[in-house]
Amino acid sequence: GDITQIDLPDSKKSGLIEAMKVLKGIDDINIHRFTEKDVVRHKLVQDIIKAYEKYNNEGRK
Repeated sequence: GDITQIDLPDSKKSGLIEAMKVLKGIDDINIHRFTEKDVVRHKLVQDIIKAYEKYNNEGRK
């Protein structure tokens, strides 16, 4: 799944985000977070991902 593509209303919880929290720390379960370096599509897609990461990391100023 991709938590950046969740389109649920604010009043609804994401099952994916909940599962990530619940399953964190279980030895045989690994959660991998991809970055723009993992994108093997067009460079523009990488630039868009970087822009959103920067925006989110700066507190959506």
